[in-house]
Amino acid sequence: MQTRRLGNTELDFTTIGLGTWAIGGEKWKFGWGPQNPSEAVDGILAGLELGINWIDTAPVYGDGESENLVGQVLKQTTRNDVLVATKCSRKVLPDGSVTGILDARSVQAECEQSLKRLGVETIDLYQMHWPEPDNQIEEGWAKMIDLKQAGKVRAIGVSNFDVAQMERLEAMHPVASLQPPYNMLQREAEEELLPYCEAHQMGIVCYSPLAKGLLTGAMTQERAAALDPTDHRSRDPRFASPQIESHLQVVDRLQSIAKRTSHSVAELAIAWTLRRTEITSAIVGVRNKSQIHGTYAAADWQLTSEEIAEIEKFDFFAA
Repeated sequence: MQTRRLGNTELDFTTIGLGTWAIGGEKWKFGWGPQNPSEAVDGILAGLELGINWIDTAPVYGDGESENLVGQVLKQTTRNDVLVATKCSRKVLPDGSVTGILDARSVQAECEQSLKRLGVETIDLYQMHWPEPDNQIEEGWAKMIDLKQAGKVRAIGVSNFDVAQMERLEAMHPVASLQPPYNMLQREAEEELLPYCEAHQMGIVCYSPLAKGLLTGAMTQERAAALDPTDHRSRDPRFASPQIESHLQVVDRLQSIAKRTSHSVAELAIAWTLRRTEITSAIVGVRNKSQIHGTYAAADWQLTSEEIAEIEKFDFFAA
């Protein structure tokens, strides 16, 4: 499986990373409904067996549950080259809602807790999950710099930041990477974020390349309407009328290309994100073995210029 260098770091990521947002369970506001922990562990292990070399997680995913499961995976895998990326700045409150916190003491504590849950001595990529509260991002970044100098983390990056916010942190220490949402239905990153990161030698690990499942080819109006109440997508307007109909029309248009190339729509959507050389890797969620077996082939699929042009002519990205 091909790899790409993460910005100006020494980390080489496979072009697909294993995403663990969904395996955090349903007991928080942004959960994905009930999750079988053993299926999640088996799914991540299957991804590693297929050659994927990095896992993305965060303590907020199920209030530590996702990191605990990743820790189980790391104990079970025979590979010693697996890279782990996690985050700080988000806390789950007793009612399941989420708040932002970035003071130095909290960042230090979050890092120590993540190291313990993951069972590692060093986090390969440590990311500021959200720039909230905005007036604390410099304080939080200063502590992340300290953690890197102390050897607790190897590289430090950000997620969900805009250019102005990254510039504030760049003045203190180079930002290794950005993690933005990027897929066929969300192309805003192309306007400023991708060019800025390329110009500043920052890696980009995009999340939601499948638009939370809308671009998998498996989503239907009936399935969207039947989403579990503990699945945050049940409250996402993109999964309800009139948006769901438009999004599924996008998938219908992609089916012909996918079938012609003997790939799934999901693989096509992921490969489409990877056509941009600024993208280091696309984070693909995995809840079980079948999911990763249906997406991993995108890692080595390079779309032809003709295929890219055909997709661009569809004029459906405002859907």
